[in-house]
Amino acid sequence: MAIPFFELENATVYRGERIVFDRINLRLEAGTHTAVLGPNGSGKSTLVKLIFRDIYPAALPGSVMRTFGNELMNAWELRKRIGLVSADLQHRYMASVTGRSVVLSGFYSSIATGGTQEFSDEDQYAADRALERSGAVSLADRRFGTLSTGEQRRLLLARSMVHNPEILLLDEPTAGLDMNGRFAFFDLLDGFLDEGKSVLLITHHIEEIPPGIQRVILLKSGQVFADGSPSEVLKPDDLGRLFGRNIELIERGGFRYAVPESRSTPA
Repeated sequence: MAIPFFELENATVYRGERIVFDRINLRLEAGTHTAVLGPNGSGKSTLVKLIFRDIYPAALPGSVMRTFGNELMNAWELRKRIGLVSADLQHRYMASVTGRSVVLSGFYSSIATGGTQEFSDEDQYAADRALERSGAVSLADRRFGTLSTGEQRRLLLARSMVHNPEILLLDEPTAGLDMNGRFAFFDLLDGFLDEGKSVLLITHHIEEIPPGIQRVILLKSGQVFADGSPSEVLKPDDLGRLFGRNIELIERGGFRYAVPESRSTPA
């Protein structure tokens, strides 16, 4: 069995006065490409914050959260082992920073660079390599605010990979991208799926789940609604109950597309 990099046991999690997870049990294994799919309000964003220890479960008897097997985890060590791409992170960068600064900031899990941060020749080489792998070399000297959403997302992907993390966490990675930007991001993701990194994709779009994903977890109202391989979980009946409407699925090239039941077309 693959080693879990994140575990929740009998965990109850609040956001303000609202209970998001109520005694949830969940294991996310290293070495398995996983997608977490659910509608808005299902708990996806809360799960990301738990993984990065921005929030914690309520201190109740029998409730446990472990990251890489540890109940206590140094935040600095955690951010070196998990690379993050998210729209929320993207919005935190100042428009004036350069693309190279965005990538280098991944070494410190910071927003841009400066102050006492120092970068070795090896760090600079790693940044060059990450820019190359993400197709973002031409963006290195450009200001972040002058770039398209897709170009900014490429820089964040380079940032997430610059310190060679064990886990790549993609939180709604194509949010705000147009069709060309989404397709370009999928092309990049295909390469990373084949490299042996563990990918955790958080999304509410079925069509964003690429063929390389091995496990799909459906979240609904803070509970695990279904959990298994894509062929086991991504079925019209389960997805219809998850999103609250009748749907049909169309499959093309390993991707699945949901359409309203009355508007589906023959395969």
